[in-house]
Amino acid sequence: MTATTGQHVRREPSGDVGAVRLLGMVQSEWIKLRSLRSTVWSVLLLVLPSVGIGTLVASLANSGGGEVTGDAARAALVQYSTAGSTVSVLIAAVVGALSVTGEYGTGMIRSTFTAVPRRWMALVAKGLVLAALLFIATAVGVWATAFLVLPIADANQVNASLDVSVAMPLLGASVYLTLIGLLAFAVGILLRSTAAAIATVLGVILVAPVLVQLVQGFTNAAWLGTVQNLLPQNAGQQLMRFGTTSTAGWHDGVLTLGGWSGFAVLLGWVAVTMIAALMVVEKRDA
Repeated sequence: MTATTGQHVRREPSGDVGAVRLLGMVQSEWIKLRSLRSTVWSVLLLVLPSVGIGTLVASLANSGGGEVTGDAARAALVQYSTAGSTVSVLIAAVVGALSVTGEYGTGMIRSTFTAVPRRWMALVAKGLVLAALLFIATAVGVWATAFLVLPIADANQVNASLDVSVAMPLLGASVYLTLIGLLAFAVGILLRSTAAAIATVLGVILVAPVLVQLVQGFTNAAWLGTVQNLLPQNAGQQLMRFGTTSTAGWHDGVLTLGGWSGFAVLLGWVAVTMIAALMVVEKRDA
């Protein structure tokens, strides 16, 4: 008589199964997000100030009495359409932080991690939903502003059209705001506190450039100009810059970024912070 010993063999999910699970979690996070009243307010705050500020800037602009055409007119149209990003970037950062710290504050994150033991996958799903929301909302705001300011600009003798050279910076504005939101999201995972996450991100966005500029003014250190350009906000703003020629490179000992290099630097900030957040969240208690 022989005894048969049963052994439980753990099978790792295949790539297809993992993808299906991630898709299911994305759907779950979307249901969770759209059921919150704050989501509607977040979208409105990302759209309305952008439209209002851009329209106001275009209305108050003065062409100097002469007709503006060509690249100058297209650059002006980009400037009007993205003027609201100075406010939208703060809102995107707050929304990004709140999207995860809110669950830590209420303790709901424990239920999320209980349902999805692979915490990194749950947070990736949450990040994907956040990115989609931010990108769509900011794109609506920027493009609505562009269409609204076109007749205003034309009335002010700024003759521009929404061609490819204008569309790219407008697309870049949405990418920039979305990445800032994801940076705040990653910081929120690390700090698990709404106040601390928002203070940290706004400090990096608003305070750090001023401090670096002040120190540079006192020391005249050229390398601080490079540090200034590599900060998240300054790097990301290159995505919204209209220009037919690239000025990226080293100039007088200072590294100047262009659109693609600015995107790479901001993406690097997000990637490093997000990887650190996902590594930490797997090792500590919820």
